[in-house]
Amino acid sequence: MHLLAFGLNHTTAPLAVRERAAFTNDRLESAVRDLAANDGVREATILSTCNRTEIYCRLATRDSSLVGRWICRYSGLSSEEIGKAIYGYPGERAVKHAFRVASGLDSMVLGEPQILGQMKDAFAIAHRAGATGKILNRLFQHTFSVAKQVRTDTSVGANAVSVAYAAVDLARRIFSSLSEQTVLLIGAGETIELVARHLLEHGVGRIIVANRSIERAETLAQQIFSEAISLAEIPARLHEADIVVASTASTLPILGKGAVERAVRKRRRKPMFMVDLAVPRDIEPEVAELRDVYLYTVDDLAQVVQGNINARREAAVEAEKIIDLQVVRFMRWMNSLDSVPTIREFRHGVDAIREHELQAARRRLAAGADPGEVIERLAWNLGRKFSHAPSQALRRADETGNAQMIQAMRALFGLTDR
Repeated sequence: MHLLAFGLNHTTAPLAVRERAAFTNDRLESAVRDLAANDGVREATILSTCNRTEIYCRLATRDSSLVGRWICRYSGLSSEEIGKAIYGYPGERAVKHAFRVASGLDSMVLGEPQILGQMKDAFAIAHRAGATGKILNRLFQHTFSVAKQVRTDTSVGANAVSVAYAAVDLARRIFSSLSEQTVLLIGAGETIELVARHLLEHGVGRIIVANRSIERAETLAQQIFSEAISLAEIPARLHEADIVVASTASTLPILGKGAVERAVRKRRRKPMFMVDLAVPRDIEPEVAELRDVYLYTVDDLAQVVQGNINARREAAVEAEKIIDLQVVRFMRWMNSLDSVPTIREFRHGVDAIREHELQAARRRLAAGADPGEVIERLAWNLGRKFSHAPSQALRRADETGNAQMIQAMRALFGLTDR
């Protein structure tokens, strides 16, 4: 059996190539069926995300070129376009790669957790398509177990490494729970959308989206089940917000000290947490001078993010140790499969000898032979026939000076050293 991890990712291929090599969810099942139907492919799973397209497969031979040809045919990419971007990891390296990917150690953002769910989905699709078998089933179950151990035993995924997530993480620390808090999001771009999704994941109570274009605000609000308002409405609604996160492309501040001061008075000095992720700033720096207002800028969060990246890198060293150990354990299991046909053939031979001698003993008993003599002859014949092949092998080893064979036979039959 020949295990292989084959593909391209954000470190080996530009976006233009990754886009063409990617598989959408609606055609992933048919693609993995098509791949597994190829002569030489025994099992297959396709993992396709925005940052990677990878094939984990068991091949009949060591020739991995058929997988490369299949990718080219299915994606429309030429061998020249894909050649420099492709990597192929056989055997033990394939196992280690799978473990590292699932644990977030091979991701663009070190330790990101989404990849584990994506791998689980990819395996589920391949399994449903009938494209997996004994090897990949065991590999992916072991992979998921390793990823869980890495996240449990290390802090590789414990710290925020994006300003959007860092903003939400900081809010959680200040309020302990977000379920009763109202959040005002100023802007409707990608950063604000990420903040909104992180807030929803942590059970925020209520979200208000304010944007210069009310249509864009409404579009985002519909996606996150929140309320949309215009920028002009902010002064009248600001006092409702416990948390304010701003990220617009405005060249001038959206929130001034006076507006925030009036909102704080309406709140009867109930604290406000504010995060300004915009450059230039959306919130006047003087707002930080107000009592009961906690204002953080993108630079403040950048320091937190950098510290967390360093912490993740340190944790990744421990994660690699866990992975190395688990690779050894998986390979030990996989290598043991090589002995299965030999064991099966050996036992079949033993059973045949036993059955032959047992039938002969029954015939002698039926003919009236002495039971004691029958038993003795049965035992002698079994011992002689069981030892015949090993004895012949030992004689040949002795004649050819094959000391390794002799030592292996001693170990096999538990003989004490001379």
